Amino acid sequence: MDFPLLTPLSIAHLRDQGIPAPFAFGMGDRVRFHELDVLEHVNNARYLSWFETARIAYLRAYGIGDYSRTGERPVLVLKSVAVDYKVPLHLEDVYIVAGRTRAFRNTSWTMEYGVWHDKKLCATSTAVIVLMEADFVTRKRLPDSYTRAFKERDGSIFEG
Repeated sequence: MDFPLLTPLSIAHLRDQGIPAPFAFGMGDRVRFHELDVLEHVNNARYLSWFETARIAYLRAYGIGDYSRTGERPVLVLKSVAVDYKVPLHLEDVYIVAGRTRAFRNTSWTMEYGVWHDKKLCATSTAVIVLMEADFVTRKRLPDSYTRAFKERDGSIFEG
């Protein structure tokens, strides 16, 4: 595979690599030795790190905080996450993590992720993210800019 690693890929590139619509955001990377377990495939916990890396890049790309040292960092809480492992990945495999917001509510949204290698779906995940006030207790209403990006870029729906 020939594409930049840890850089958002174009929709055309995602489709060329077998990532289906409505996924509009994805990044590639390579499996490293420290990500393996004793069975010589990627440790299940590493997928959560991959999803988090993709999620931060997604938030930047969608204008939901820039996560720079001095920039805006919304207070987000990962409420829940689930992963379904389908095909193992091994050392030096190049993979793409794609993510999208499937649905949103007043103060939270549900993302879904996929990991693809050689056009095969290797893992899926869903995560619920909650926007909070700075006190980490009070939920905060999603700004219109968030929901507009979710709808326009991902085709997500409101789950009132």
